[in-house]
Amino acid sequence: MASPSILRSATSSFHGQFPLVSVPLSARVPHGSHGVRVVSVKAMTGAVLVEKSEAEKVNRLRATYLEKIVPKLKEEFSYQNIHEVPKVEKVVVNCGIGDAQQNSKGLEAALNDLALITGQRPIKTRARVAIATFKIRENQPLGIAVTLRGSIMYSFLDRLINLGFPRTRDFQGVNPNSFDGNGNYSVGIREQSVFPEIPYDALGKGRGMDVCITTTAKTDQEAQRLLALMGMPFREGGGTTTLMRKKKLKAHHFGSKSRGRSRR
Repeated sequence: MASPSILRSATSSFHGQFPLVSVPLSARVPHGSHGVRVVSVKAMTGAVLVEKSEAEKVNRLRATYLEKIVPKLKEEFSYQNIHEVPKVEKVVVNCGIGDAQQNSKGLEAALNDLALITGQRPIKTRARVAIATFKIRENQPLGIAVTLRGSIMYSFLDRLINLGFPRTRDFQGVNPNSFDGNGNYSVGIREQSVFPEIPYDALGKGRGMDVCITTTAKTDQEAQRLLALMGMPFREGGGTTTLMRKKKLKAHHFGSKSRGRSRR
């Protein structure tokens, strides 16, 4: 179960009728047969929230961004022009269907489910080249994708943050290191059944999906602050730091010639 601070929604319709709430400092989640455990989620200070009286507004997240988030970001980062304030440009939702060629009904069911979740008809993504190893032919459908902009984009983000993540099993916050260095953020969802439009009983094969949020921010710090003010529950103890990875040695590095050179 999610935190009690999450307000109950008045209706489950698509057009943003869910209240935007703050990220709780702790959440009680089920943990096997030993009851529940408490996990901590990072709560960004000064988060801009939608008031309870504004919960009935259709585009409440967009209105909150224009009225409250933009002035706050302009003050924090000392922007000279209002057009410098970062914003969410588009949201791309994609889902891979490995057996789409053999199971046409499954592909059509995935199209209908993603259309219910996003409110927009997705397109089929096809293979550009043939790969015999994976039995992939050219122009073969491999997945589906949909690009959201405008009001429908804000409605989807509102429902993702306030319904999708709290309903996720063993949710401990999203990874704050999933930025690409240019202010864009990507997050994966294991089950589409976290959205109320998809009944759990009617769901056949469990499908996940990837959500790519494209912003106009120049740095990851500005993008993270923008999403945090919108209510994105970032995990505690992380930041937009670059992880140092060791160089992976290939097979030829361990050949007989290289060993002979090292002895000399």
